[in-house]
This record gives sequence, C-alpha cells and structure tokens, in this order.
Amino acid sequence: MRLLMNEPAERMDRPYARRWWALLVLCLSLLIIVMANTALTVAAPDMTADLGLNSADLQWVIDGYTVPYAALMLLLGAIGDKYSRRGALVLGLVVFAGGSVFGYLADSATTVIAARAVMGAGAAMIMPATLSLLASTFPRAERAKAITLWTATAGLAIAAGPLVAGALLADHGWSSTFLINVPIAVLAMLGAFVLVPPSKAADRGRIDYGGGLLSVVWIAALVYMIIEGPHFGWGVKAVTAAVVAGAGLVAFIVWELRHPRPLLDVRRFTNRGFAGSNLAVALFFLAVFGAFYYLTQHLQFVLGYDALDTGLRMLPLAGAVFVGAALTGFLTPRVGMKWTVTAGMVGGTAALALLTQVDAGSSYGDFVAPLIVLGLSIGLALSPCTDAIMGAFPESELGVGGAVNDTSLELGGSLGIAILGSLLATSYSGHLSDATAGSKLPASSLSTAQDSVGAGYAVAQGIGDKARQLAEQAAHTGDPQQAERLRAQAGQLGGGARQMADAVGSAFSDAVAHTSMIGAVILGIGTVVVALLLPGKEKTADEPADENRELESAGAR
Repeated sequence: MRLLMNEPAERMDRPYARRWWALLVLCLSLLIIVMANTALTVAAPDMTADLGLNSADLQWVIDGYTVPYAALMLLLGAIGDKYSRRGALVLGLVVFAGGSVFGYLADSATTVIAARAVMGAGAAMIMPATLSLLASTFPRAERAKAITLWTATAGLAIAAGPLVAGALLADHGWSSTFLINVPIAVLAMLGAFVLVPPSKAADRGRIDYGGGLLSVVWIAALVYMIIEGPHFGWGVKAVTAAVVAGAGLVAFIVWELRHPRPLLDVRRFTNRGFAGSNLAVALFFLAVFGAFYYLTQHLQFVLGYDALDTGLRMLPLAGAVFVGAALTGFLTPRVGMKWTVTAGMVGGTAALALLTQVDAGSSYGDFVAPLIVLGLSIGLALSPCTDAIMGAFPESELGVGGAVNDTSLELGGSLGIAILGSLLATSYSGHLSDATAGSKLPASSLSTAQDSVGAGYAVAQGIGDKARQLAEQAAHTGDPQQAERLRAQAGQLGGGARQMADAVGSAFSDAVAHTSMIGAVILGIGTVVVALLLPGKEKTADEPADENRELESAGAR
C-alpha cells in the first residue's frame, strides 16, 4: 500500500478501493466544522463571565464564524474544482486549526471574534471540498449511501460538540473548547494525503472571479443583515446591509446569466427538484439551528444542567439521526425522495409542535420525544436533498455543487438563530415583564433581567446574595432591634430572589413554547411548498443533471 495517495480519482479505471476509508477522513473534516458551533453553545456562559461579554459581543462571537463561512463557499468551491479539491481540504484544515489555536490564546472579545472569523474562512474551504471529493471518489450507484453517512456525521456532531466541550469544561476553562478541533484537524490532514485521492475538474476553464466577488458581497451582506437586524435593531447598519444584499443579488444574477462560463448557472433554480431540495435544506436548518439555540439554554439555565450533562442529554438527537439516515437508504429507492423528504419535514414540524407544550413544570423527560423525532427527521430529509443537489452538477463543478448545498444550509441556520432567537428574546422579555408586574424590583434590574435568561438568573442570584449578606450582618450585630430589621429585610429579599428565579424560568419556558409554535408554522408552510416543488418517483436521480446540461448547452449556443 502506498504511503501517499497520488493517483487522481478521474484517472482511475475502476472505483477507488479505499473509498470508504476516504469517506472517514471527509466525515472527520465535517465533524469539526459542526462541532465548532455546537461546542460554543455550552462554553458561552463561562466565556461571557470571564471576558465580560455583553449580548452584542456574544452574538458576534457566535456569528463571526458564520459571515466568512457562508460568503466564501461558492468562490472557494470553484477554486478547489479548478486547482485541487484535496488541496482545498488540506489548506482549509490548516486555516481552521490555526484559527482554533488563535481562539485558545484569545483574551478579549475582539480576538475571540477574529479567531472565529479565521475558523469560518477555513470552514468555507473544507465544507464544499468534502462533498466534491465524496462525489468524485464514489461511483454514482454508491453516492447516495456515502452522502447518507456524511449527513449522519453532521447529526453526530450536533450532540458531540456539547458533550466533548462539557467534559473539558469540568476541569478546564472555556478556551480549551477551541482545542477540540486541533487533533481532529491534524488527523484529517494526514488521512487526506494517505487515503483521499487528489481530484480536480478536467475542463473547468477560467474561474468567473467577477461572479465570485459578487457572491461574496451579497451573501456576506445578507448574513450580516440577518444577524444585525433582529438582534440589534433595524438601524443604519442593518438597512445598509439589506440594500447591499438586494443590489448585490440582482447584480450577481444578471452577471451570471450573461457570463459564458458562470460561477453558478442560476438557471438551475428553474429546475423544481433542485430548487425544492435547496429550499428544504434551508428551511430544515432554520428549524434545527433555531431549536438547538434555545434548547441548550433551557437545559443549562432553567433545568440547571452543567455543560457535560447538557451534552449527554442531546445524545438522543444524534442517535436518532443515524436511525433516520438508515431509513432513508431503505425508503428513498422505494418511494422516491419527494416522500422521504416530505416525511422528514413533517417530522421536524411535529417535533417543534411537541415543544409548544413546554412550561415551567417541564422536566428533561418532556424534551426526549421532540429530540428523537427531530433527529429522525434530520436523517430522513437531508441526505436525499444533498444527493439531489450534487447530482444536478457536472463533474467539473462538484465543488460549486457542494458550496450551493452548504450555503443553503448555512443561510437557513443563520435565519433560524436570527428569527427564532429574536422571537425568543422578545417573548421572554414580555413574559418576564408580566410575571414581575406589581413587584418592587427596580426598573434597571428588570431591564437587565429581560436581556437574556442568563442575565435574569444573574439578577435573581444578586438579590439572593444581598439577602445572605444582610442575614450575616444580622447574626453579627449586637443590637437586637437592628438584627430583627436586618433579618426581616433578608427574608424579604430571599423571597424576592426565589420569586425572581421562578419568574425567569417560567418566562423562558413560555418563550420556548411560543417560539416553537412560530417555528412549527414556518416549517409546516415550507413543507407544503417543498412537497409541491419536488418531483415524484418517476423522475430519476440523473434527470436534474441532464436537464441542467441541456440548459448549459443552450446557454453556450
């Protein structure tokens, strides 16, 4: 066996013998991209306390990764197609690992955000490369099975991130969670040279850098608007980003329609199967990322689980993704992707509907069924969509195909956190105001508590600390009357602290239920649209690619 794999996949006269080992490397690369976000959700409270982050800082720590990740994928996917898909993967892993080390050493909000942005740029190289290498390495008959395992890995990473981060946080600081990525990235780099065959497009031609630049501008502006507007208000920054995103998108479409070899042939979106698959991916991750955003907060703040316990309690989701993926491999060839994807989206809607029953008395047991149903739905819906999207691109554009799939995923996730996160914050603030009406809580303390569930519990803890201080003063004073007054004040404050904590938990639980209802409505309406768009079983998997090749030929003529 050769130490290094040098024979390009395109020159092999038979399927690559070690392709399943190569898939393991690609899945490891995918694992760290997803874990980078899910691990951060459980590290965020410690990071906030240590660095003194405000809500805006924390939001950009999370989303500083998202903007370069989403914006750069199309262009970097095309560059990988032309020069080297494996090279793009390895370079992306190097950048990602470097950003992780930078994050480990960071000691301020600014440096953490910068580190996350570097990691996002690395992820923009890695993500499309994993799918393009998968598609170039596996024969068409096995590609659906390989994509199913790729998707299942994403589901595993959703739960693995909090689990591994929680284990580290038990004995180490938040910065240690950045180092999770480094050994996996090094292992994936070595595996890429030994197990993954090099690959690049045979006839890619000149890269459409004009279209690439426009794609970076409009996607970056769109993601910035999605983050800035709902969380920080529709001021000058958000409105400017919206205008730039709209103008940039129109310019991108016009440019691509006129270019002889466009970065992305936008005519593909006239194909119902292709458009429906991208819409399904975006809508599904809107629901998944949004739900994950508030479920982890509920488990940590309201139910009081530490980071490790939170990770353990997300495992039913990961296990269910594997089961759903296995069902996909059985069902899709028999009933067609339309029914498998629709069933998955119906399941996702049902999972969100179950979460509308959450209230102040809910325990972890009330979350198990929604987590399992959501995991099954991820496994059912996403693999057929990814397979359809990749099948719509010729071999020379597999990196672009992977980038389109991943951009839909990332835009959906960003929208989920922005829309559902904003709804959650508004609903929580309103419910907390109602729950504390008539109390003697100072307006400044109420305003602080309304900022987030973590801030609400911090206010309650501050009141409790004041009560304990007064009780200690009462125990040490020699004046009986003063001691009695101090004990009365301590008792009043102690009761207020408990009342405040109960109000925060109740308000956040009600907000989870309300936000889940909105999410279920959005995903339910989207399910109907996707079901109408997706072709029935009589449409074969190869037809989208054939139709797009006809479009390309027509465009060339």
